[in-house]
Amino acid sequence: MSARTLRNVAIIAHVDHGKTTLVDQLLRQSGALRENQQVAERALDRNDLERERGITILAKCTSVTWKGVTINIVDTPGHADFGGEVERILNMVDGAILLVDAAEGPLPQTKFVVAKALARGLRPIVVVNKVDRSDARPDEVHAEVFDLFAALGASDDQLDFPMLYASGRQGWADATLNGPRRDLSALFDLILSHVPPPALDPEAPFAMVATILEYDQFLGRVLTGRIEQGRARTNMAVKVLRADGSVAETGRLTRLLAFRGLERVPVEEAEAGDIVAIAGLASATVPDTICAPEVVTPLPAIPVDPPTLAMTFRINDGPLGGREGKKVTSRQIRERLFREAEGNIAIRVREAEETDAFEVAGRGELQLGVLIETMRREGYELTIGRPRVLLRRDEASGERLEPMEEVLIDLDEAYVGVVVEKLSARKGEMIDMRPSGAGKTRLVFRIPSRGLIGYHGEFLTDTRGSGIMNRSFIGYGPWKGPIEGRRNGALISNADGEAVHYALFYLQERGTLFVSPGEKVYAGMIIGENSRAEDLEVNPIKEKKLTNIRAAGKDDAMLLTPPRKMSLEQAIAWIDDDELVEVTPSAIRLRKRVLDPHERKRAERRAEEAV
Repeated sequence: MSARTLRNVAIIAHVDHGKTTLVDQLLRQSGALRENQQVAERALDRNDLERERGITILAKCTSVTWKGVTINIVDTPGHADFGGEVERILNMVDGAILLVDAAEGPLPQTKFVVAKALARGLRPIVVVNKVDRSDARPDEVHAEVFDLFAALGASDDQLDFPMLYASGRQGWADATLNGPRRDLSALFDLILSHVPPPALDPEAPFAMVATILEYDQFLGRVLTGRIEQGRARTNMAVKVLRADGSVAETGRLTRLLAFRGLERVPVEEAEAGDIVAIAGLASATVPDTICAPEVVTPLPAIPVDPPTLAMTFRINDGPLGGREGKKVTSRQIRERLFREAEGNIAIRVREAEETDAFEVAGRGELQLGVLIETMRREGYELTIGRPRVLLRRDEASGERLEPMEEVLIDLDEAYVGVVVEKLSARKGEMIDMRPSGAGKTRLVFRIPSRGLIGYHGEFLTDTRGSGIMNRSFIGYGPWKGPIEGRRNGALISNADGEAVHYALFYLQERGTLFVSPGEKVYAGMIIGENSRAEDLEVNPIKEKKLTNIRAAGKDDAMLLTPPRKMSLEQAIAWIDDDELVEVTPSAIRLRKRVLDPHERKRAERRAEEAV
């Protein structure tokens, strides 16, 4: 394929601004899908977790043809925790479509992805999406996007960006608000005229950087990237160069796949500029250079921002360990985590100091939560420790530094007081507060990442589910001092067995329960939250003593309050340093790190003496 008949573009935006829905319409209107072809809504979100959460987690490629030109489109994640995916994708495209919600305007993640695109020298096409919303303010949003570009140091060429108004859901884009609103032809034509074709040498020896790594049950390791020079042919000999120039392996390209609509289609040859997937290599990973044998220097790979948060992944060594999952050994967990780190360069894994445990570092709670949930669905059993931020030292002053985030919040005016109070207690510093119309207020905070651990659920409760919170990593700042943690203690089971209705009825006076009658419990398992600050050991399996006067049927009058069932993220946010979340394919439980009560007291005394 000639480079002149090829365009490579990424769609970048904040989470939930409509990227994947727009791609659906581009596929349909370009003819990549047959008119009667049945595909799921948000066709590129193939992962179960993506569909359930309504977000894009993994970057994906697709391809459409318009007026004889092939347009490779990459749909990128919009959440800050998956920023590593965005950075890699921008390295293999020549243009970007920036989608901005016509009501919400540019948000923290918009700022993040635009900064990366501008630094790469890309000249984005701006699409103000969802202009059919009742609260849309497209002209104001246009001005906000211009101000954002200017604040990020955009060049004159980048500031002179073309702009379209659109509704991805309705499938139209126009240069003016009062356009015909028929289809997306204005966007297709703008891509062809504004995005340059790849300016690469097809005659040089073949070389490409692996940008995305997947596992296929038939093909094995599948690596996707853009051919930076030369031509790739099926069955050609290649070698793999690491970033330091060392040769990782040699082999052959057993399969060469190009993207055509939603499918990966085998091709015999592809040339510089095309985005392809290749199979046949045993150990090549991201961001290795795959190249012809005569190439000796690896291609440059963009450095990725480092992880900011870490959790400990351990084997499940509780009394119920091994009963609910198929993959329970430390060897199986280790293999899975290191395989994840190979393909996801935003995640780092190392052996932890304690036995049968691994420290996994990533960009945020959501990214690590998605990894845990994925492993759980794959049949793994494991226990997870409390998240902690990764600190640094200032080389000049020796001062301790911690990751900082910018938080942008839209909420009803009635809830401003409680949110400001909560974030201030978590060492947040308010840098802006302004009305955003319709009785809503927009707050902007700068806050340590550790201050946000576990806050999102509390925020939704405080704002009755109506508040919207967006966050973005902005760098490292001076340590802000201790932040108050959970105020309530735990209700801890002192026996093994099944929870009993009678026992739970009397225990619910002590606090909030997490378990229902009939659930398996064990000594050291946390079955609820104490209404007081200290931990309390209780017996949830205690049966009623029956006599010939008091019959078992009298339990009917003992009404139980429904237990508080936590999601994985809520459970991870709730635990303290001496507690763990037990994750299995069928259950999420909370427990003390040390199950034996006598050992636990000794460990507490040792910790107090160490302080």
